[in-house]
Amino acid sequence: MSLEAIKSAIPHREPFLLIDEIIEQTAGQIVCRKTFTGREFWYAGHYPDFPLTPGVLLCEAAMQAGAVLLARVVADNPDRVPVVSRMNNVKFKAMVRPGDTVLLDVSITEQMAGAYFMNAKVLLTGKPAVTFDFACKMAPRL
Repeated sequence: MSLEAIKSAIPHREPFLLIDEIIEQTAGQIVCRKTFTGREFWYAGHYPDFPLTPGVLLCEAAMQAGAVLLARVVADNPDRVPVVSRMNNVKFKAMVRPGDTVLLDVSITEQMAGAYFMNAKVLLTGKPAVTFDFACKMAPRL
């Protein structure tokens, strides 16, 4: 999926768009790729002598992938946008540094009463860097 298609699916924009491309997508799962170049704004302060991708931004990248997945699921309701309502079982397992490429693997595990429950894995060289569960509700687009 092209960057333009990603931008049409979710409201995120540079410098806070954290998905480079969609590798594969089904009705219940999406796999995206993100390469951290080292030019991202946060590396200047996190940390100047040991640049490290903040774990919360790795979570954000995975949740953006989940938002692209939900855009297809709720395509019949374009006046709504997914908003995270919960994160559980967050585990940081590896550091992501400038030059690293991660895969964002997100699956819908359950849908209930307008909420979507998902599982996310941020993979670095095929191994988990971050794993967590999260939930989204569809909020009105303002």
